[in-house]
Amino acid sequence: MSRAVTDESREPGEQTPMAKRILIGEPLTSEKLDEQLLPKKMALPIFASDALSSVAYAPQELLMILLIGGTALLTLSPWVAAAVVVLLVVVVLSYRQLIKAYPSGGGDYEVASKNLGEVPGVVVAAALLVDYVLTVAVSVASGVDNIISALPEINDFRVEIAVGFVILIVIVNLRGVREASSVFAIPTYLFIGSVGVMIVVGLARTLFGDVPVASSANYDVQAESMTQAAMILLVLRAFSSGCSALTGVEAVSNGVPAFRKPKIRNAQTTLTLMGGIAIALFVGLTLLALLSGVHYAENPCNLIGFDCANNPQPSLMAQVAAATFGMNSIPFFIIQAATACVLLLAANTAFNGFPLLGAVLARDGYAPKALNTRGDRLVYSNGMVILGIVAIGVLIVYQANLTTLIQLYIIGVFVSFSLGQIGMVKHWRRTLAGLRALSPDAARQQSARYERRSAISGLWINSLGATFTVLVLLIVTITKFTHGAWLVFIAIPILATLMLGVNRYYRDVEHEIRMDDTVHFGSSGDVAIILVNRLQKPVVKAIDYALAAKHDKTLAVHVAISEEDAAGLQKEWAEHDMPIPLVIIESPYRTYTSPVTSFIKSYREKHGSAVVTVYLPQFIVGHWWESILHNRRSRRLAQQLMLVHGVSITLVPWLLDSSEVIYGRRSRPLPGQQRGGQPVAEVPAHRPKAPRGSGS
Repeated sequence: MSRAVTDESREPGEQTPMAKRILIGEPLTSEKLDEQLLPKKMALPIFASDALSSVAYAPQELLMILLIGGTALLTLSPWVAAAVVVLLVVVVLSYRQLIKAYPSGGGDYEVASKNLGEVPGVVVAAALLVDYVLTVAVSVASGVDNIISALPEINDFRVEIAVGFVILIVIVNLRGVREASSVFAIPTYLFIGSVGVMIVVGLARTLFGDVPVASSANYDVQAESMTQAAMILLVLRAFSSGCSALTGVEAVSNGVPAFRKPKIRNAQTTLTLMGGIAIALFVGLTLLALLSGVHYAENPCNLIGFDCANNPQPSLMAQVAAATFGMNSIPFFIIQAATACVLLLAANTAFNGFPLLGAVLARDGYAPKALNTRGDRLVYSNGMVILGIVAIGVLIVYQANLTTLIQLYIIGVFVSFSLGQIGMVKHWRRTLAGLRALSPDAARQQSARYERRSAISGLWINSLGATFTVLVLLIVTITKFTHGAWLVFIAIPILATLMLGVNRYYRDVEHEIRMDDTVHFGSSGDVAIILVNRLQKPVVKAIDYALAAKHDKTLAVHVAISEEDAAGLQKEWAEHDMPIPLVIIESPYRTYTSPVTSFIKSYREKHGSAVVTVYLPQFIVGHWWESILHNRRSRRLAQQLMLVHGVSITLVPWLLDSSEVIYGRRSRPLPGQQRGGQPVAEVPAHRPKAPRGSGS
């Protein structure tokens, strides 16, 4: 049976607030989910912007670390860069296998959980979540660095600019995947094109004898004296910093469900394109930086001749662009703008990966179920908001300092790389074992032979990937641990422990509430209690509701704080000929909850295990400050009465006139006025039928 969904089907109270509609857009129906799926050309900027943008800072970090040992160590940079490229090729090939084997979107988490067990799976998930937060922080900080390289006068507002960009990215992503891809596609492709042109022009100039010269080429550096062992560690540290070029590779495997069909092939193609473009840009930019003589120091004051007191150090990208096209030229500003944009938008990869992983964890019971809820625009908005808040906190704590943040980076991603690849090795070995167990006739079939060849190929590729990523994880841990990465090694176990705790809690609750044939609550009656402070229209409406529900017995209960109030209520009750009896409960200590609770318990002891429904009138207001002035006592009563066995709470709404701010109409139309297209008749005020207020 089909059902049409229209805007008119939404209740007035469900209308999207104006500010939310402007920022995020109108809600989308669930039927439009397929329309949000991405083609390859739009998926590339969404899922690959992190990996592509890392070429803007990975060469910079690689050369910066080598420069600590002096300019002579820069001769090792081609070999270090080559090692990074080899690793990137292996990881891309490995993740193509992972996408084929596990296309549901769980990525490394799903692989580790199914092949290595619960704890490794949760560790991978925690590592990825931490890395996604750092991806946002590092990408935004790097983008702000490039903006400041072009506009040094805004350096004092570094943190404020970074926070503002995170908020902007959150808002764009909350508008939905398709709109985000449309916004981010142009800057990503502009970055690829402009940097590609710069590399071609720079290399062409070099071939024709006009080698570009960077602004820092003439600066010498105060090199630190070091032993041979320290030099080896420095080279390994440079390699680990250069490996930041690999961040974001796993995002495609986590985002397979967001691709159009055929999902697996489209995701693999996107991953291959991303890897090829990233390698070309990384190699070209590193080569051009070496040819132009870029000297980028960890401490700018170590550059002899550079005025570090009054000028921020230009980024490597800015120096190469200025050397190739000239400082303040139009191509220079285009490249700086494109680089800043793609670095800022690289955070968008995390805003796709984090919510998707959060939804998978929520489905498996390792994260709050709210993370598995799609928002108005069919995205996992709760995960996006959480990621934005945590990333802003990190940027504020570290003052958006890229050099400091980069030390925390890539630890989490290589933890997930390593465990994911080890899990894939176990997956292929189990697959081959299953094929060996086939009967001779089944093993000869073409499908079995193809599956065997595929499994053997996957086993070799993922074994190589596991070896490389574990080795790099050890290098990264050794070289970055004392530079701040120890914080990541604290955060991952804490987060993993919390996720295990959430899973145990959900498991216990599920066991507690599971339905079985022995469930019987044995209620022997049905009693309604309307709590009355003064005789007013909201109370009369609650009485009307209770009478309409036809309980076995209906009582009005007044907690007497003073004798005068109780006597006045009894007199008014009789004058208006109220249709139910009024019970007065004394409260010598001027409390409300305890006397009501005692009355209910004694009533159930005397009359049996009756179900008691307590009706509480509650004002519906239109302004936030009105909630401070109303409903405080009813909220406290409801919270306490819910703890009493056999009691259920019914809140009876009474719409004050201010509620028209929410509902767009007066709460109580006058006789003859229209409500919802129908005339409203005047309700008689005589008894026993009590008058109904608004919202009835």
